[in-house]
Amino acid sequence: MTLPIHTGGCQCGAVRFRVSGDLKDSSICHCRMCQKAFGAFYAPLVSTRDAELQWTRGSVKHFRSSNHVLRGFCENCGTPLTYEAADGIAIATGAFDDPSAVPPIIQFGVERKLPFVNHLHELPVRQTMDDVEAAPFLADIVSYQHPDHDTEAWPQGDKP
Repeated sequence: MTLPIHTGGCQCGAVRFRVSGDLKDSSICHCRMCQKAFGAFYAPLVSTRDAELQWTRGSVKHFRSSNHVLRGFCENCGTPLTYEAADGIAIATGAFDDPSAVPPIIQFGVERKLPFVNHLHELPVRQTMDDVEAAPFLADIVSYQHPDHDTEAWPQGDKP
């Protein structure tokens, strides 16, 4: 039997990873520490417990956010990558090349859940290019973000 393979990395491509095995414990954490670490309303994370994590390019820089937790991130672009505690390493779900493959199954830290989070689905929706009139730079935007797949080398070509 072949183990599932999940790949991912940071926004700039300096750090890449590969996880071999099943990823079962995908979650959202609403605690204040996770909100700050991700600069977001909550942190989507998936445990690598029972799977094999390999760093295939670069390495994470760490910040000790508490006496029990290290937070890993890319020192070049700042992408949050890991939550590391005594029970193992969790990877930021959005850092996977296919984050839809690891949907959350539980929420933690709900005592700090922001009250509007349950109503986000009620907000008006737009596709990116629907806003081109108000933000004309979108019409010719060029992404320097690493693609959602492994590459031999990065960066490629001439990028600032």
